Amino acid sequence: MRFVPRFTDGQDFPHSLGKIVCIGRNYADHAKELDNPVPTEPLLFIKPATSAVRLDEPLDPPFSRGEVHYEIELALLIGERLTHATADEAERAIAGIGLGLDLTLRDVQTRLKEKGHPWEISKSFDGGCPLSDFLRLSRVPNWNALTFELEIDGELRQHGEGSDMLFPVPTLVAEMSRHFTLEPGDVILTGTPEGVGELPRGAKLRMSLTGGLEATVEVME
Repeated sequence: MRFVPRFTDGQDFPHSLGKIVCIGRNYADHAKELDNPVPTEPLLFIKPATSAVRLDEPLDPPFSRGEVHYEIELALLIGERLTHATADEAERAIAGIGLGLDLTLRDVQTRLKEKGHPWEISKSFDGGCPLSDFLRLSRVPNWNALTFELEIDGELRQHGEGSDMLFPVPTLVAEMSRHFTLEPGDVILTGTPEGVGELPRGAKLRMSLTGGLEATVEVME
């Protein structure tokens, strides 16, 4: 059954999820904490729709494959088709904002990177992209004013601010549309701030976003 994005009022988006376009290292402090260079252009990759699960369902990541790391990110729901869009066109095409977890098989990713191999399998596994419901956008928000947080078992682990993005939302979405046509129902993950780490078994996660969006979920043992 295909994943259908949902708004916070309970209404389904009229299109099923197509693809999830992501950016790596969009926060300088996160790049540094993993000993990665700070990029001068967006580092893009894609997660398939089959990696998406709702954040209101218990998370069941493949712990048997090594360490699973959490990475909270601002998620954008695309409402119009975009190809080679301008920044203005790009931000007007965003139908909603929410939160996503870019779950990462860190041991798998490290081994693949050491060999110079692509590391999609460390990011694109089933259940690797839990998504919240989306806040509807009636107008373009102040992207720099958006903040989001992740708490694990009551402890703040990540705090992100739109003003700290290396590639701001309008610029980022426009750049993505130069490489991949974006369709209604696609979701964009905009990068994670510093503070990533191993996802504990049995943990309780709480996520929040400016505008009143909150989501809680438990990790299975």
